[in-house]
Amino acid sequence: MVELNAISACAELLPIKAGPVTLSEVEAGVMTSFAPFKGQDKAFAEAFKAALGMAWPAANRAAGKAGARAVWFGQGQAMLIGPAADPALGAMAAMTDQSDAWAVVRLEGVGAEDVLARVMPIDLRAAVFKRGHTARTMLGHMMVSVTRVGDTAFQIMGFRSMSQTMVHELEVAMKGVAARGVA
Repeated sequence: MVELNAISACAELLPIKAGPVTLSEVEAGVMTSFAPFKGQDKAFAEAFKAALGMAWPAANRAAGKAGARAVWFGQGQAMLIGPAADPALGAMAAMTDQSDAWAVVRLEGVGAEDVLARVMPIDLRAAVFKRGHTARTMLGHMMVSVTRVGDTAFQIMGFRSMSQTMVHELEVAMKGVAARGVA
């Protein structure tokens, strides 16, 4: 009989360090997507806060902190990362377990913005993209979610099936920035 062992999305790929920038995998825990049913936005936001102790995120924002974060994921959608969701929230929103669908990495260090500038078509400078800001954007040719989680730290989420490509794209950019001494 074959024995199957669970492995993380970035097993044997991370961590990577180039210059002052590090790319590491985040153990995200439970990941649940939510989309409030029509006409339930306000009631759901209140129930979400009561159940989880954090606000329902506004567009292009994240709420909470490491280990318990809600990230805006598109119009009327958010991803809860970390804690298990209260099943009662399913009465007001479509909720789907996404725990095995995503690779979650953390890019951190002086020069992280320069690394992301090479692979993402949006302005992630701290003056524009502050802590708690989030966006759905492209990383190379794939769609990702990027959230600023610290002064020089970003959480990046991509499809698990694309984790090797995501890590490769970021590693090439990291090495390019390190070689230029941009940090």
